[in-house]
Amino acid sequence: MVDERLSVLLVEDTASLAALYQAYLQDEPLSLTVVSNGQQALEHIRRQPPDILLLDLILPDMPGMEILKWLHREQPNVTTIVMTAHGSVDVAVDAMRLGAHDFINKPVEAERLKVTLHNTMKFRHLNQLVDRYRHEIEREPFQGFIGASLPMQKVFRLIENAAPSTATVFVTGESGTGKEVCAEALHQLSGRREGPFIALNCAAIPKDLMESELFGHIKGAFTGALQDRDGAVIRADGGTLFMDEICEMDLELQSKLLRFLQTGQIQPVGSSQQIKVDVRIVCATNRDPLVEVEQGRFREDLYYRLHVIPIHLPPLRERGGDVISIANALVRQASREENKSFVGLSEATKDRLQGYHWPGNVRQLQNVIRNAVVLHQGEWIEQDMLPAPLDTPQTANSTAQPVTDAMPAPIVPLSVIERQAIERAISHCQGNVSRAAAMLEVSPSTIYRKLQSWDNN
Repeated sequence: MVDERLSVLLVEDTASLAALYQAYLQDEPLSLTVVSNGQQALEHIRRQPPDILLLDLILPDMPGMEILKWLHREQPNVTTIVMTAHGSVDVAVDAMRLGAHDFINKPVEAERLKVTLHNTMKFRHLNQLVDRYRHEIEREPFQGFIGASLPMQKVFRLIENAAPSTATVFVTGESGTGKEVCAEALHQLSGRREGPFIALNCAAIPKDLMESELFGHIKGAFTGALQDRDGAVIRADGGTLFMDEICEMDLELQSKLLRFLQTGQIQPVGSSQQIKVDVRIVCATNRDPLVEVEQGRFREDLYYRLHVIPIHLPPLRERGGDVISIANALVRQASREENKSFVGLSEATKDRLQGYHWPGNVRQLQNVIRNAVVLHQGEWIEQDMLPAPLDTPQTANSTAQPVTDAMPAPIVPLSVIERQAIERAISHCQGNVSRAAAMLEVSPSTIYRKLQSWDNN
């Protein structure tokens, strides 16, 4: 059944057949218009392009092929289904090369017509989705991120949705995946963008100074405290505090952080005064925080207080073509900063970068590109300019398989594998070629051409 309202134009010069097809579709939720010749069809399409065109190739005033050529040039968004007699399969295949989506053998049975329209509607809907996602994917770099991969598009949507909130965000991901970039994006897209953004690396501060760095201290609070000093929380008042490597924080200090999150007040080291602050917390770790909780290294109550909106940043090896997009941007940036003439990557270099597993993620890629730009001259980064471990194919190719003594499997010709796959799909779909083509992710015309070639051999 056709499950959304479509505008359909039927071009059929035989009145009895046109009436029959109208009867087939009378209960379907679509708007059907019937014309009897090519000139009427062209006039209607110019005036009001339909979603779907049912086109008879044999018309009294012009060949249906001429209409297809015109559509291909003037109205490519009209999806065409060609109707042809049994002896005109070759012509139908030619029509599909001109842009027809599918064809139906005449005379057309009711169920075949409905199924074809249903499949065509799904095809149009998927194309619309693809166009919409392509528009999203091809947008400009997002708040410091570069990436068109689906995992990163998901991250971008999470950031956009979470940014306006005051809820705490817990960012996870391997080292070098851009957790601080994520935190800055959340800040810049929030209502706090005019306030301060303060980043605090919990792993880089000695344990005995961490409380002071976080909450501040007053003069004389401890040896070396020669004057009052505001901590990161006060400096971030009205803005965002990013606490990186949160799982490195000492358990005793975790309890004080929890109290601050509950009350919104802090007490500087050595002071008896409570200070009210307004801070949005974003924290991050490259560990699994639940494992840290289970091992007793991270407070469970603090974890649930912080883990309101989780965002996971995928490793670079799972981001597909983002590797090349990021590398090209880094080449241009480093070339400007180092006053070099590099403009991009050679094809061999792209292959090498794409095949590497990037344990250090984007940070490692930054170092690789900077190294190549600083130490070499030229217009393109060639693969022999890459530093270790990317200087040899063996280390660059993370998917290389170990050599074994096992006998290789016999090689089956690709044509045989292709025929087996097509025949299985058609059998599975009970002879419905359009459905089989959808399952194989090819056009119906491809399958018809293959079937013809096999019949002729």
